[in-house]
Amino acid sequence: MKIAQVAPLYESVPPKLYGGTERVVSYLTDELVGMGHDVTLFASGDSTTSARLVPCCDKALRLDSRCVDPLAHHIVMLERVLQRAHDFDVIHFHCDYLHFPLTTRHATASVTTLHGRLDLPDLVPLYREFGSVPVISISDAQREPLPWLNWQRTIYHGLPGDLYQFRPEPGKYLAFLGRTSPEKGLDRAIEIAKRTGIELRIAAKVDRVDQQYFGEVIQPLLKHPLIQFIGEINDAEKCAFLGGALALLVPVNWPEPFGLVMIEAMACGTPVIAFRRGSIPEIVNDGESGFIVDDLDGATQAVQKALSLDRKKCRRAFDRRFTAARMAQNYLETYMRLTNRERAGLCESKENKLWMTSSVSKIGTTSSQPHL
Repeated sequence: MKIAQVAPLYESVPPKLYGGTERVVSYLTDELVGMGHDVTLFASGDSTTSARLVPCCDKALRLDSRCVDPLAHHIVMLERVLQRAHDFDVIHFHCDYLHFPLTTRHATASVTTLHGRLDLPDLVPLYREFGSVPVISISDAQREPLPWLNWQRTIYHGLPGDLYQFRPEPGKYLAFLGRTSPEKGLDRAIEIAKRTGIELRIAAKVDRVDQQYFGEVIQPLLKHPLIQFIGEINDAEKCAFLGGALALLVPVNWPEPFGLVMIEAMACGTPVIAFRRGSIPEIVNDGESGFIVDDLDGATQAVQKALSLDRKKCRRAFDRRFTAARMAQNYLETYMRLTNRERAGLCESKENKLWMTSSVSKIGTTSSQPHL
């Protein structure tokens, strides 16, 4: 198949540091190329891919100090995608809803993976207007605020099987990896570490929008001797960071759409201790790949239980459910169904047109006969 992948421009594909969506796009794109498909990636110019790259800005916008208006670059990218739409069998968008007015106005089959939260009131009128656009969820829980969308299926994220090295022995510290935003629950992670008396290592980025929260709420908590703030880390550092941990803490305070870091930890054999929000019950097998908890007391108890958890079971849960090969196959099946539906629609349209032309011709012939 001829497939276009359209990534956000905030991070490169894959990201140099933090970035979930662009990382998933990278794994999916390379897997599809490995399966023999002709894939074109629309992304930032500093991206690295086995597909054909169409650079839509010089470098990832978040790391480009010259970028003032990221939306402008995305509009240019979408115009370039539209200009080449006829080159592809299917176009796969990963940039939220920016392209919706375009997808309803071209004939090429397309689908959108929604990577973010959908429980915001502002989204309701938008998705009502574009309710026919085919979309894919990354967890069943993500769908709950908008169950009436044109959902094609749920496809869980996946990672290359050899990306993370399995560590059979538990480490001696707790890990937190992600953003320092209120919804990610870093303050809770720090409290869990203090209650258990176990060191917490924090590999996290501070977005511009979260700087005030970080300064007022999180920074004072970092003074505790058990807390070590590392900052953003890259992929090479992530394997050692997650694999060397006793457990990964995911004390989220929002309807988590998926949580890529959880399957990264599982791939290392590191159990996940997560609060029961959003996708968590779908991703974590309680008692196998980690523990699902409802409060700080439950999380504190789970840390002690994590020491006795079989880390091989964590890795097996990853191998069974969250590989890039499985993800790519699921997407490919969706592409084929959408393109077959598109072709069927075009054929039906052509048949109707031929029938109408033939009928008009017959009517014209009949009406032109002389009356007897």
